Formats: sequence, structure tokens, C-alpha cells
Amino acid sequence: MSAVILRDATADDLTEITAIYADAVLHGTATYELVPPDVVEMRARFMTITGQSYPYIVAQDHHDRVVGYAYAGPFRTRPAYRWTVEDSIYLTPEIKGQGIGRALLLRLIELCQEAGFRQMVAVIGDSGNQPSIRLHERAGFRHTGIFEASGFKFGRWIDTVLMQMQLGEGSATLPDEARYPGTLFGG
Repeated sequence: MSAVILRDATADDLTEITAIYADAVLHGTATYELVPPDVVEMRARFMTITGQSYPYIVAQDHHDRVVGYAYAGPFRTRPAYRWTVEDSIYLTPEIKGQGIGRALLLRLIELCQEAGFRQMVAVIGDSGNQPSIRLHERAGFRHTGIFEASGFKFGRWIDTVLMQMQLGEGSATLPDEARYPGTLFGG
């Protein structure tokens, strides 16, 4: 893996985060967005995620550039889903395949376990996105399903791959609502 520092994202990182995401929108199928959001929209999204105490991290290279980012957010907004998060990871094209995505995912998993979440879901755009699928498999995710031809981008139908992993005690015990107060859990 290239030498990077993983740290909490800040609003100062949003210009670089926006550029990384724009590349994913314009050239990849990891996201089903068709038009890259601007930095104002990305700031609003960032504030929503971090304002609810979900983890949002970046990988910073030795030139102090953000070369990747990852965050966890709500899998669904209904209260019964509050113990389940969905991960998102995006990298600059030139650092893909260097282990930075893995480092971001493993750190994100740690942060989500520390926060008391019990399940992490990966919603992967394109069943042909083998690097993302392998990344999640190697981290311990299991395949849970495929929504066939659920997206349409670049003139073709795209599957959505669903993967999941238990965090911490997973479903073996009941969550301790009192231990994790805050906006996420209605406390």
C-alpha cells in the first residue's frame, strides 16, 4: 500500500472529495448518479452524514492530497434500520489497486463497530465491478443478493450487488440503546 494517512474528513476536504466523486459519476458504475453534484451539494451531504455522527474518513497521501474517502450512512431511514449502515468508498483513479480502498474499508468497519452498529451493507453498482466485490469479500462480507438490471447507465443495464457483514456481536445479542445515545438512535 502507498503511504497514506487515514483521518476524519473535514469540510476543507470537500473540493478534493467532490472531484473524486465526479470522476466516479462520469466514468464508473459504482454510483448510479449521472450528473456529478457540485461542492455545495457535496457539502450538504457531508454535513448530513457527519451531523448524525456517522464516520466519514479520508486517505491523505504524502503530498497532503486526499486520494480517497469512505463513509458510512444509514442503510434505510426507518428507525428499525438504525443498527445497520451502508458503506461508500471512492478513490482517485491513479491509486486504485494499491490497498488504500482496503485500508479505508477496514478503518470504516472499526469506527462503525465502536459506534455500536451491528450490520454493514455494501450496495455495489455493477456485478462486473469485481475490484469492489473482491474488496468486500476479503473484508468478510458475504453475498446476499443481486438486483438484476436495476440501473441504466452508459447505455446499458447494470446489476446491483448486495453484500453484508455483521459488526461486533451482530445479531447474537440485542443492541444496548442506552449505551449509544444521540441523534442516530433517537436519544
